[in-house]
Amino acid sequence: MKNIILTGFMGTGKTAVAKELSSLLNLKMVDIDNEIEKAEGITINEIFERYGESKFRDIETEMIKKISPEKNLIISTGGGVVLREENIRMLKENGIIICLIASPETIFERTKNNSDRPLLKVSDPLKKIKELLEFRMPFYKKADIIINTEGKAPLQIAEEIIEKIKWI
Repeated sequence: MKNIILTGFMGTGKTAVAKELSSLLNLKMVDIDNEIEKAEGITINEIFERYGESKFRDIETEMIKKISPEKNLIISTGGGVVLREENIRMLKENGIIICLIASPETIFERTKNNSDRPLLKVSDPLKKIKELLEFRMPFYKKADIIINTEGKAPLQIAEEIIEKIKWI
């Protein structure tokens, strides 16, 4: 089976949905951010603080090079993975890319109490979410399937994904 790769902005439910998919399909789940933290020995926040976003994106691309050749995985990516065409190309070689979307307001509600979001450490996080979403949306739209997560539980979204990938 091809890998199922979840992309989308932070707070759209990638990790929660990946866990449900892993359980329903009995496939191993890999969270790219968790793998980076294990490999680097520090958190994503610390990578951003010490080295900046550009270095983090380099590390992320290297992790994708390592993981993407494998098969039968549920892969949860970071929200910015789509910003590099190379990442998408590697992930598509063995996978189906599913983009999870939600409104800026929903994303804000889901992320406002989480201090592990380095890009939202600003005075107006909702404004930043809107700006980042506007910039990233053309990249997210390159996914094989786009699913709106508004008002849906992770299990419901996972079941919707399973139904849709049957036709790919």
